[in-house]
Amino acid sequence: MEKLSVRDLEVKGRRVLVRVDFNVPTEEIDGNIRITDDTRIHESIPTIELLRAKGAKVILLAHLGRPKGKPNLKYSLRPVADHLTKMIAPPVRFSPEVIGPGVEAVSKALPESGVLLVENLRFFREEEANADSFAQALAKLGDVYMNDAFGAAHRAHASTVGVAKYLPEAAMGLLMERELRYLKDELANPGRPFLVILGGSKVSDKIAVIKALMEKANVFLIGGAMAYTFYKALGIPTGTSRVEANRVQLAEELLTLAKEKGVKFLLPVDDIETNELKAGAQTRNTPAHSSGQGITEGWQAVDIGR
Repeated sequence: MEKLSVRDLEVKGRRVLVRVDFNVPTEEIDGNIRITDDTRIHESIPTIELLRAKGAKVILLAHLGRPKGKPNLKYSLRPVADHLTKMIAPPVRFSPEVIGPGVEAVSKALPESGVLLVENLRFFREEEANADSFAQALAKLGDVYMNDAFGAAHRAHASTVGVAKYLPEAAMGLLMERELRYLKDELANPGRPFLVILGGSKVSDKIAVIKALMEKANVFLIGGAMAYTFYKALGIPTGTSRVEANRVQLAEELLTLAKEKGVKFLLPVDDIETNELKAGAQTRNTPAHSSGQGITEGWQAVDIGR
């Protein structure tokens, strides 16, 4: 591939600043935060282990949840560091500081093949704002930049875009390489029928993807909260489900475009709905779309049906 990869760089003894996607689901049990699905952590391990094998000092950058630009222990990455320590050796160091002289000193003192995870980037509103000063401060933690956070790469944040400007070399990790190779090779001449599965909460995040793939796909399968914006566009009751009210017209346009191009646009035929979004709340399966009755008034859909 034309882009630099972790395979291409000489990193022995150098600090490699790696943006990873550790935004994993968690739950609190007896005051302790437990990771319920570590798939995203597993996906990053090949890159981490390759860097360690090459003698790099590995400094990991990540975010967790939506702390809205200020520290919140609920979204601390310390439990992630503890979990990662069980998956690789030697133990992973954790820094409660994201930027500043303290964490800079820790990064420099890290031994070859050592791993350091710093605290949640989104404890700083400057991260999502791609603030230049924050990007420069992050750059002081490394000698080389590497992006392996495919799930966060579409966002122009300080840790995904800004920091790369302040380090002499920037490359992609193995996960990023794999996904880009797939997008380049497989999407150029996809097998048929070509089914696209999309989820997430916002239609607005997927507009460009949907429009681009509309030229290639045979079928779209829509899940996640974004499905309810399409429900609304079709006149199906959504109860108190999450709906992007300012994107309903856009959803109508996308549905029309799919019809014009002969592309099937499939929404959940039934849904799990609840009257309260909390653990242990009452839930039930409802044939919202297939029956046309929609989500029950005062209830909200939280997942596709059974």
